[in-house]
Amino acid sequence: MINLSRMNRIRAIDRDNDTITVEAGCVLQAVQAAADDADRLFPLSLAAQGSCEIGGNLSTNAGGVNVLRYGNMRELTLGLEVVLPDARVWNGLRGLRKDNTGYDLKHLFIGAEGTLGIITAAVLKLFPKPRERATAWAAVRDPRAAVALLGRLRGSCGERITGFELIGRSALELVLKHIPGSTDPLAAKHDWYVLIELSDTFPGFDLAATLENELGAAMEEGLVPDAAVARSLTQQQALWHLRENISEAQRIEGISIKHDVSVPISRIAEFIERADAALRALFPAVRIVNFGHIGDGNLHYNLSKPDATDNAAFIAQTPVVNRVVHDLVAELGGSISAEHGLGQLKRDEILRYKSDVEMELMRQVKRTLDPHNLMNPGKVLTP
Repeated sequence: MINLSRMNRIRAIDRDNDTITVEAGCVLQAVQAAADDADRLFPLSLAAQGSCEIGGNLSTNAGGVNVLRYGNMRELTLGLEVVLPDARVWNGLRGLRKDNTGYDLKHLFIGAEGTLGIITAAVLKLFPKPRERATAWAAVRDPRAAVALLGRLRGSCGERITGFELIGRSALELVLKHIPGSTDPLAAKHDWYVLIELSDTFPGFDLAATLENELGAAMEEGLVPDAAVARSLTQQQALWHLRENISEAQRIEGISIKHDVSVPISRIAEFIERADAALRALFPAVRIVNFGHIGDGNLHYNLSKPDATDNAAFIAQTPVVNRVVHDLVAELGGSISAEHGLGQLKRDEILRYKSDVEMELMRQVKRTLDPHNLMNPGKVLTP
């Protein structure tokens, strides 16, 4: 076990270059705060930001709720410092946005789950701080309407769209049941919702009015039955509280079969329709808790039985459920692990969905950098 928590220095902030150099043990929230003190934004945002560390964010290529606008850790990183398996240190802490001097080695280590080396520091991108925000909770007719609404907002608001989250009613019900202080934002119940956030660096721009106008037009088109636009920071936080506590509410409710998948945005509705139908045919009364970052095609598609006495038998069917979900994801050109990685749980499963050529290339990289299999053995690749 290697713990880098004491390597937690902010080494440098370069305001003119819009970069921050941090050690791997820095907690994400501390990096956000350091950027804020410099009147900048580090946009990675996760529910675990008060405890997760930058090294882990890099090793898993973390995404979170702002990927739609800013990208995941791969897009947010300019340089790395890495301890290699043979104990050499690669110092690639360059804050350059253009560098065509050969292979971009940092991408080998981002998302590699620690199997190729130990990331000890990174140069990360900073951005201007948003001065205005607008947040809305909108019911949508169905997932197809959610995708259509996203397209409408992209056309009118462009990069002002910071977040666009899809939330099924079953996910919201769990939060209302288990998380104190949670309230339903709308008077009537609906099967599907989206949580939308716009932001702008230009102070005084009325984003709330823009969002209201767009949602009004979407209502006229029949995409949105109802919506609520936050009128204060407290209301904005309350809406995000509902989204960010879905996983915690699920944990309290009990064990479920979880999937972290991605498909092209254009195939999201098809995936949901076909997966729901296939699983309900096999497992009547299955509870499907579906939510995720629809703006980048990433869904958390989780299943359980509402009755605890039935759930144990259902969980035993995990291989059957995974085959239904993962085969469909692959058919639609998606990934069986959008942001949680392979670890041990999916290292054998991935063999069904990646070509022999792709797997052998991955093994060759591993053998070249770590011939003695010292770095996080047993993860990502089968021994």
